[in-house]
Amino acid sequence: MDRKRVVVIGAGPGGYVAAARAARLGAAVTLIEKKAIGGTCLNVGCIPTKVLLHSAELLNSLKSDAKRIGVLVDNPRLDWTALMKRKAMTVSRLAAGTLELVKSNGVEYVEGMAVITGKDTTRRVFTVAVGERTFEADALIIATGSEPDVPDTPGFDLGGVITSDEALSLDAPPPSMLISGGGVIGMEFAAAFASFGTKVTVVVTSPEILRSMDPESAVILRKALEKKGVTFHRGYSVKSVASGKEGLGKEGLEIIIESAADPKDEKKIEAEKLLVAKGRRPYTEGLGLDALGVKTERGRVVTDAHMETNVPGVYAIGDCVNSYMLAHVASKEGEVAAENILGGQTTMDYATTPGCVYTSPELASVGMTEREAEKKGHKIRVGRFALATNGKSMITGDNSGMMKVIADEDTKKILGVHMAGGPATEMISEAALALHFGGTPEDLVNTIHAHPTVYESLAEAASNVFAERG
Repeated sequence: MDRKRVVVIGAGPGGYVAAARAARLGAAVTLIEKKAIGGTCLNVGCIPTKVLLHSAELLNSLKSDAKRIGVLVDNPRLDWTALMKRKAMTVSRLAAGTLELVKSNGVEYVEGMAVITGKDTTRRVFTVAVGERTFEADALIIATGSEPDVPDTPGFDLGGVITSDEALSLDAPPPSMLISGGGVIGMEFAAAFASFGTKVTVVVTSPEILRSMDPESAVILRKALEKKGVTFHRGYSVKSVASGKEGLGKEGLEIIIESAADPKDEKKIEAEKLLVAKGRRPYTEGLGLDALGVKTERGRVVTDAHMETNVPGVYAIGDCVNSYMLAHVASKEGEVAAENILGGQTTMDYATTPGCVYTSPELASVGMTEREAEKKGHKIRVGRFALATNGKSMITGDNSGMMKVIADEDTKKILGVHMAGGPATEMISEAALALHFGGTPEDLVNTIHAHPTVYESLAEAASNVFAERG
């Protein structure tokens, strides 16, 4: 029997995982990427950002905590050139490893811009062109990702206005930076550049940062960033940008922000750089989806729980599909799509999707917030535990955060877990596993946690969910 031919367009964490999975299941797979293997996550997203954040956290610790814990370090400072070399080396090594992964699974890797040129309804095959080459496929997986969403604001075309892509490759940390956007991307860059000595100002339209996450956790992070010198203007948006005065650097800017509540309430802020971090938008431009009749809504490709579009044989995954825009979600969607193309009946479940913010303190969450649970009709009980009384957190000094467990009062099942502080981005997997198996707070309490660890604070929060309250 002939092998099923699968073409995957986009080699980010969704595309390359889908390609490898489909190949292992017996398909003949071609993986096409227009820029660089690894996509946004590896090249200008998750990985390089975390390289910066790791150096920022270490530098901040040496400056603020070393003497307190009995370690004397003379004049710790940043070597930006060395940091940029380390970022490039990390990306390069991971890219090479990713390429080896797909090739070792028998995947054909092609660089270039893919265009879906049609479908032969008689032979039931799709045709995809890359330059002068043409590929035929029995099934397609669209994994083209996203791009920075830059609003049409006056002055956003000036040289000092950058996106997260450019922020990762600056010649040096700027003396001052205004960040437009209070989401994960904005907060991670705020944390990094504040630690590097940049005067950071954040403008966010909502009343609080990280509006999709637990509000208490968001407040903990904002206050921590304020202690590091970050200034927040909540409830404001950027109205316009103009070239600034001399002394702000060669690309100095004058930025006008206005209140969402009262447009007459305006403030002028001077900064050398304006980082637009308002989010990302799906990228499917020039792909040829319209010609196939693939349904989209607000720029996103519409799929069912099997990751298949309205056109049989065409699947879509990752940032071009949903609002999660997380690498680990794209990877799982890629596996689901590949398995279904090869005869499976796998469905995508987003209920245990963890969300992480790699700042200091770290934030992580899985499941519903209190507001979301109540809107869905749950009668909830909430358990909290402050890291101020956790032994390991006191030792490390990262003790301003908390653990929160939300459960349904009737079923006793966990609905959501939210963490601020400690290795939250690592610990959240335990909570996701508990949620996946329909666990209860009692399950977490009855699981023995090592001492002293920050992990045991999760069990402490769980024990408080159904504790009798006086």
